[in-house]
Amino acid sequence: MGGVNAAVLPVPCMNVLNGGKHADNTVDFQEFMIAPHHAPSFKESIRMGMETFHALKGVLKAKGYSTAVGDEGGFAPDLKSNDEAVEVILEAINKAGYKPGQDISICLDPATSEMWDDGKYILFKSTKAAISPDELVKLWESWARQYPIVLLEDGMGENDWTGWKALTDALGDKIELVGDDIFCTNPAILQEGIEKGIGNAILIKLNQIGSVTETLETIEMAKKNSYRCFVSHRSGETEDTFISDLTVATGAGHIKTGSGCRSERVAKFNQFLRIEDRLGARAKFAGRAAFGR
Repeated sequence: MGGVNAAVLPVPCMNVLNGGKHADNTVDFQEFMIAPHHAPSFKESIRMGMETFHALKGVLKAKGYSTAVGDEGGFAPDLKSNDEAVEVILEAINKAGYKPGQDISICLDPATSEMWDDGKYILFKSTKAAISPDELVKLWESWARQYPIVLLEDGMGENDWTGWKALTDALGDKIELVGDDIFCTNPAILQEGIEKGIGNAILIKLNQIGSVTETLETIEMAKKNSYRCFVSHRSGETEDTFISDLTVATGAGHIKTGSGCRSERVAKFNQFLRIEDRLGARAKFAGRAAFGR
């Protein structure tokens, strides 16, 4: 797969803090990721990410928070607010010796489909408040101004196409907006999203659509329409590493596959290191350009 052009190693978007349905804590949003993009190689990028992951453990410990991990290996503390989740990560980036936004940026997957309830979004773990789709779009606009966010996945729910269009109009030219629940790695749904101007990227989950053929068809459609492809693990992962090969073969440029712990997550990182080593001088690291905006 990929042929001679398969030489681009992705930015590892590491899920370092968990909330939502993936953790028993007070954080509404499901995944807070770091993207160590300012590196000369994948090897150096994963080192930056691991250093920040362990720095985050120190930050949480110093604040008296738990350092137990959630479903995908990220820490799952009871925080005072959703904003604090981003703020402790930024503190950890600085503590690890890197600059937020310049060296390492933030990616989010709030999994808002889990919050959708009859035309509103419920902050079901923190304030229990109900907010409108317009208010949620304004929240993401505010966060994009305040924090070095380069990617927002599932910023609106899968059934909220109107909200998705409003979000795309507001932030589509500023950050990467990834559709997971709304597109389901499905070329037919992606085509509808392209026609309606929904998002600017798609999450690629190999076993979501069901076959390698359909996955490659979806990736090709996305590329032809200037949509980014963000390859992803699943919550019930195994140590199979094929998605690492798929990511390099298709030149996707970025992947999310957990944090710096749990063997089924680390297995993917180790495969990238082997691929980079085999490619030798041909290997290229995607870097900040992977996010496009």
